Amino acid sequence: MTPRYVLDTNVALYLLGGRLQVPLPTGEFYFSVISEMEMLSYPSLTEDEAQRVRQFLTQVMLVGLSSEIKDAAIALRKQYRLKLPDAIICATALSVDATLLSNDAQLGRVANINVEPVQFQ
Repeated sequence: MTPRYVLDTNVALYLLGGRLQVPLPTGEFYFSVISEMEMLSYPSLTEDEAQRVRQFLTQVMLVGLSSEIKDAAIALRKQYRLKLPDAIICATALSVDATLLSNDAQLGRVANINVEPVQFQ
């Protein structure tokens, strides 16, 4: 089976900024609609940067907010006191049975999710 990964917003930013020290592992990549919204809503985002984000989004599988993800996010937010976007991203990783690539140390304490950090410059 091909490994699956959900990219946290911070990892996508490192990737698009050319700041990864080590390439991402080989596998299928998923991206939460919440991360898409976070990236495209930065007030200082230029049109060229927005175009790069949109191009990036064509290379990953975008995951929307299903009932399963909403319910899991609610439970994770309650149990771990996560910010809502973090809870949704974790719930997305659970829903697609994927490893979460993130440098957010707080997410590493969420049970049932394998969180791997990435090295960046």
